[in-house]
Amino acid sequence: MPPINLPAKKEEVTERTGALIINADDWGRNRETTDAIYDCMVRKTVSSTSHMVFMEDSERAALVAQDNNFDTGLHLNLTSPFTAANCPSDLAQKQQEISTHLLRSRLAPMMFRPGLMSSYEYVVKAQIDEYARVYGKAPERIDGHHHMHLANNVMLAGLLPDGTIVRRNFSFQSGEKSLSNRVYRQSMDRVLAKNHRVVDFFYSLPPLEPVERLKKIFSLAQRFVVEVETHPINKDEYAFLAEDGIYKLFGDVVISPRFGSAR
Repeated sequence: MPPINLPAKKEEVTERTGALIINADDWGRNRETTDAIYDCMVRKTVSSTSHMVFMEDSERAALVAQDNNFDTGLHLNLTSPFTAANCPSDLAQKQQEISTHLLRSRLAPMMFRPGLMSSYEYVVKAQIDEYARVYGKAPERIDGHHHMHLANNVMLAGLLPDGTIVRRNFSFQSGEKSLSNRVYRQSMDRVLAKNHRVVDFFYSLPPLEPVERLKKIFSLAQRFVVEVETHPINKDEYAFLAEDGIYKLFGDVVISPRFGSAR
Protein backbone atom coordinates (compact mmCIF):
# COMPACT_ATOMS: atom_id res chain seq x y z
CA MET A 1 0.00 0.00 0.00
CA PRO A 2 1.55 3.36 -0.99
CA PRO A 3 2.30 5.68 1.93
CA ILE A 4 -0.08 8.41 2.95
CA ASN A 5 1.69 11.73 3.18
CA LEU A 6 1.91 13.73 6.34
CA PRO A 7 1.17 17.46 6.03
CA ALA A 8 3.74 19.13 3.79
CA LYS A 9 5.68 22.26 4.59
CA LYS A 10 4.19 25.40 3.08
CA GLU A 11 6.87 25.67 0.42
CA GLU A 12 6.18 22.07 -0.70
CA VAL A 13 2.39 22.31 -1.00
CA THR A 14 2.30 23.38 -4.65
CA GLU A 15 4.37 20.32 -5.62
CA ARG A 16 2.01 17.78 -4.05
CA THR A 17 -0.82 15.73 -5.46
CA GLY A 18 -3.84 15.52 -3.16
CA ALA A 19 -6.56 12.90 -2.83
CA LEU A 20 -10.21 12.82 -1.77
CA ILE A 21 -11.07 9.66 0.15
CA ILE A 22 -14.72 8.93 0.92
CA ASN A 23 -14.88 6.21 3.59
CA ALA A 24 -18.11 4.50 4.68
CA ASP A 25 -18.21 3.35 8.30
CA ASP A 26 -19.99 0.35 9.86
CA TRP A 27 -19.58 -2.31 7.13
CA GLY A 28 -20.97 -5.54 8.59
CA ARG A 29 -22.95 -3.97 11.42
CA ASN A 30 -26.17 -5.39 9.98
CA ARG A 31 -27.44 -6.37 6.54
CA GLU A 32 -29.20 -3.07 5.89
CA THR A 33 -26.05 -1.05 6.65
CA THR A 34 -23.84 -3.30 4.54
CA ASP A 35 -26.20 -3.16 1.59
CA ALA A 36 -26.43 0.64 1.68
CA ILE A 37 -22.63 0.91 1.66
CA TYR A 38 -22.40 -1.69 -1.11
CA ASP A 39 -24.63 0.40 -3.39
CA CYS A 40 -22.28 3.37 -2.97
CA MET A 41 -19.13 1.29 -3.37
CA VAL A 42 -20.21 -0.19 -6.71
CA ARG A 43 -21.14 3.30 -7.92
CA LYS A 44 -17.60 4.36 -6.97
CA THR A 45 -18.81 7.31 -4.93
CA VAL A 46 -17.17 5.69 -1.89
CA SER A 47 -13.46 4.84 -1.87
CA SER A 48 -13.37 2.38 1.00
CA THR A 49 -15.22 1.04 3.99
CA SER A 50 -14.49 0.15 7.62
CA HIS A 51 -15.47 -3.33 8.80
CA MET A 52 -17.07 -4.10 12.17
CA VAL A 53 -16.29 -7.59 13.47
CA PHE A 54 -18.42 -9.72 15.82
CA MET A 55 -21.58 -8.12 14.42
CA GLU A 56 -24.61 -9.82 12.89
CA ASP A 57 -23.56 -9.24 9.26
CA SER A 58 -19.78 -9.41 9.72
CA GLU A 59 -19.24 -12.79 8.09
CA ARG A 60 -21.35 -12.11 5.00
CA ALA A 61 -19.93 -8.61 4.65
CA ALA A 62 -16.35 -9.97 4.61
CA LEU A 63 -17.24 -12.36 1.78
CA VAL A 64 -18.93 -9.57 -0.20
CA ALA A 65 -15.91 -7.29 0.28
CA GLN A 66 -13.48 -9.95 -0.88
CA ASP A 67 -15.63 -10.99 -3.85
CA ASN A 68 -15.72 -7.36 -5.01
CA ASN A 69 -12.15 -6.45 -4.07
CA PHE A 70 -13.39 -3.65 -1.81
CA ASP A 71 -10.83 -1.68 0.20
CA THR A 72 -11.57 -2.35 3.88
CA GLY A 73 -10.09 -1.49 7.24
CA LEU A 74 -11.02 -2.35 10.83
CA HIS A 75 -13.75 -0.29 12.49
CA LEU A 76 -12.74 -0.84 16.11
CA ASN A 77 -15.86 -1.10 18.24
CA LEU A 78 -15.65 -0.27 21.95
CA THR A 79 -19.15 1.09 22.50
CA SER A 80 -21.89 -0.80 20.59
CA PRO A 81 -22.75 -4.34 21.82
CA PHE A 82 -21.46 -7.19 19.69
CA THR A 83 -24.38 -8.92 17.98
CA ALA A 84 -22.79 -11.92 16.26
CA ALA A 85 -23.83 -15.37 17.45
CA ASN A 86 -20.18 -16.48 17.55
CA CYS A 87 -18.99 -13.68 19.83
CA PRO A 88 -17.34 -15.14 22.97
CA SER A 89 -19.23 -14.24 26.13
CA ASP A 90 -16.12 -13.05 27.97
CA LEU A 91 -15.29 -10.71 25.06
CA ALA A 92 -18.80 -9.25 25.14
CA GLN A 93 -18.54 -8.78 28.91
CA LYS A 94 -15.19 -6.98 28.75
CA GLN A 95 -16.38 -4.76 25.93
CA GLN A 96 -19.43 -3.84 28.03
CA GLU A 97 -17.13 -2.79 30.88
CA ILE A 98 -15.26 -0.48 28.48
CA SER A 99 -18.46 0.85 26.94
CA THR A 100 -19.94 1.71 30.34
CA HIS A 101 -16.89 3.83 31.09
CA LEU A 102 -16.59 5.51 27.68
CA LEU A 103 -20.25 6.48 27.43
CA ARG A 104 -20.42 7.83 30.98
CA SER A 105 -19.53 11.36 29.91
CA ARG A 106 -18.15 13.34 27.00
CA LEU A 107 -14.77 13.56 28.75
CA ALA A 108 -14.54 9.85 29.65
CA PRO A 109 -12.39 8.88 26.61
CA MET A 110 -9.75 11.36 27.80
CA MET A 111 -9.50 9.63 31.17
CA PHE A 112 -6.90 6.86 31.40
CA ARG A 113 -8.28 4.00 33.51
CA PRO A 114 -5.51 1.61 34.66
CA GLY A 115 -8.10 -0.80 36.05
CA LEU A 116 -9.57 -1.32 32.59
CA MET A 117 -6.27 -1.80 30.80
CA SER A 118 -6.46 -5.59 30.61
CA SER A 119 -9.98 -5.35 29.17
CA TYR A 120 -8.86 -2.83 26.56
CA GLU A 121 -5.92 -5.02 25.56
CA TYR A 122 -8.13 -8.08 25.20
CA VAL A 123 -10.96 -6.37 23.31
CA VAL A 124 -8.70 -4.52 20.87
CA LYS A 125 -6.56 -7.58 20.14
CA ALA A 126 -9.61 -9.80 19.70
CA GLN A 127 -11.00 -7.49 17.03
CA ILE A 128 -7.69 -7.20 15.18
CA ASP A 129 -7.36 -11.00 15.25
CA GLU A 130 -10.94 -11.50 14.06
CA TYR A 131 -10.42 -9.15 11.14
CA ALA A 132 -7.29 -11.14 10.23
CA ARG A 133 -9.29 -14.37 10.43
CA VAL A 134 -12.07 -13.29 8.07
CA TYR A 135 -9.81 -11.44 5.60
CA GLY A 136 -6.72 -13.61 5.83
CA LYS A 137 -4.50 -10.64 6.68
CA ALA A 138 -4.07 -8.07 9.42
CA PRO A 139 -5.85 -4.73 8.96
CA GLU A 140 -3.68 -2.11 7.28
CA ARG A 141 -6.05 0.65 8.37
CA ILE A 142 -7.90 1.20 11.67
CA ASP A 143 -10.52 3.72 12.74
CA GLY A 144 -13.07 3.58 15.52
CA HIS A 145 -16.80 3.37 16.09
CA HIS A 146 -17.73 6.71 17.66
CA HIS A 147 -14.00 7.52 17.22
CA MET A 148 -13.16 5.63 20.41
CA HIS A 149 -9.93 4.30 18.90
CA LEU A 150 -8.59 7.67 20.08
CA ALA A 151 -9.48 7.00 23.74
CA ASN A 152 -6.45 7.48 25.96
CA ASN A 153 -6.51 3.85 27.10
CA VAL A 154 -5.97 2.86 23.45
CA MET A 155 -3.65 5.63 22.34
CA LEU A 156 -1.30 5.96 25.30
CA ALA A 157 -0.98 2.21 25.72
CA GLY A 158 0.00 1.77 22.08
CA LEU A 159 -2.65 -0.85 21.34
CA LEU A 160 -2.84 -0.07 17.62
CA PRO A 161 -0.12 -1.77 15.53
CA ASP A 162 2.71 0.51 14.47
CA GLY A 163 2.74 1.48 10.81
CA THR A 164 -0.99 1.12 10.26
CA ILE A 165 -3.07 3.94 8.81
CA VAL A 166 -5.08 5.30 11.74
CA ARG A 167 -7.85 7.88 11.56
CA ARG A 168 -6.98 11.23 13.09
CA ASN A 169 -9.25 13.64 14.96
CA PHE A 170 -11.73 15.76 13.04
CA SER A 171 -10.20 18.83 11.45
CA PHE A 172 -11.60 22.16 12.61
CA GLN A 173 -10.92 25.71 11.58
CA SER A 174 -10.19 28.48 14.04
CA GLY A 175 -13.41 29.44 15.83
CA GLU A 176 -15.26 26.16 15.19
CA LYS A 177 -14.17 24.69 18.54
CA SER A 178 -12.66 26.15 21.67
CA LEU A 179 -8.93 26.74 21.69
CA SER A 180 -8.40 24.09 24.39
CA ASN A 181 -10.39 21.56 22.34
CA ARG A 182 -8.34 22.20 19.21
CA VAL A 183 -5.05 22.12 21.11
CA TYR A 184 -5.96 18.77 22.69
CA ARG A 185 -6.92 17.26 19.32
CA GLN A 186 -3.75 18.54 17.69
CA SER A 187 -1.58 17.14 20.46
CA MET A 188 -3.23 13.72 20.14
CA ASP A 189 -2.75 13.79 16.36
CA ARG A 190 0.95 14.48 16.85
CA VAL A 191 1.21 11.47 19.17
CA LEU A 192 -0.68 9.39 16.63
CA ALA A 193 1.58 10.42 13.74
CA LYS A 194 4.73 9.23 15.54
CA ASN A 195 3.94 5.57 14.93
CA HIS A 196 1.12 5.58 12.39
CA ARG A 197 0.24 7.01 9.02
CA VAL A 198 -2.42 9.71 9.01
CA VAL A 199 -4.13 11.82 6.39
CA ASP A 200 -3.77 15.58 6.26
CA PHE A 201 -7.40 16.45 7.01
CA PHE A 202 -10.45 14.53 8.24
CA TYR A 203 -14.10 15.62 8.01
CA SER A 204 -17.61 14.13 8.13
CA LEU A 205 -19.79 14.30 5.03
CA PRO A 206 -22.75 15.94 6.80
CA PRO A 207 -23.97 18.59 7.10
CA LEU A 208 -24.64 18.59 3.37
CA GLU A 209 -25.65 22.24 3.47
CA PRO A 210 -24.45 24.84 2.98
CA VAL A 211 -22.83 23.57 -0.20
CA GLU A 212 -19.92 25.94 0.35
CA ARG A 213 -18.75 23.78 3.26
CA LEU A 214 -18.28 20.70 1.09
CA LYS A 215 -16.77 22.80 -1.68
CA LYS A 216 -14.06 23.98 0.71
CA ILE A 217 -13.39 20.43 1.88
CA PHE A 218 -13.17 19.04 -1.64
CA SER A 219 -10.94 21.89 -2.77
CA LEU A 220 -8.41 20.94 -0.07
CA ALA A 221 -8.08 17.55 -1.76
CA GLN A 222 -6.42 19.20 -4.74
CA ARG A 223 -3.30 19.64 -2.60
CA PHE A 224 -3.77 17.47 0.48
CA VAL A 225 -4.92 13.96 1.40
CA VAL A 226 -8.45 14.42 2.77
CA GLU A 227 -10.62 11.71 4.30
CA VAL A 228 -14.38 12.25 4.48
CA GLU A 229 -16.39 9.94 6.76
CA THR A 230 -19.87 8.89 5.71
CA HIS A 231 -22.67 6.61 6.93
CA PRO A 232 -24.83 5.59 3.93
CA ILE A 233 -27.36 4.01 6.29
CA ASN A 234 -28.51 7.60 6.86
CA LYS A 235 -31.01 8.44 4.15
CA ASP A 236 -29.66 11.89 3.28
CA GLU A 237 -26.11 10.64 2.96
CA TYR A 238 -27.19 7.60 0.95
CA ALA A 239 -29.18 9.73 -1.47
CA PHE A 240 -26.29 12.14 -1.91
CA LEU A 241 -23.82 9.34 -2.64
CA ALA A 242 -25.99 6.86 -4.53
CA GLU A 243 -27.46 9.54 -6.77
CA ASP A 244 -24.06 11.03 -7.63
CA GLY A 245 -24.65 14.19 -5.63
CA ILE A 246 -20.92 14.86 -5.45
CA TYR A 247 -20.52 14.89 -9.23
CA LYS A 248 -23.72 16.87 -9.80
CA LEU A 249 -22.54 19.65 -7.50
CA PHE A 250 -18.82 19.42 -8.13
CA GLY A 251 -18.31 17.96 -11.59
CA ASP A 252 -14.54 18.21 -11.54
CA VAL A 253 -13.99 16.46 -8.20
CA VAL A 254 -11.97 13.23 -8.31
CA ILE A 255 -12.75 10.57 -5.70
CA SER A 256 -9.86 8.26 -4.87
CA PRO A 257 -10.63 4.72 -6.13
CA ARG A 258 -9.18 3.22 -2.93
CA PHE A 259 -7.99 4.53 0.42
CA GLY A 260 -4.52 3.15 -0.19
CA SER A 261 -4.19 4.92 -3.54
CA ALA A 262 -3.65 8.25 -1.76
CA ARG A 263 -0.10 9.41 -2.35
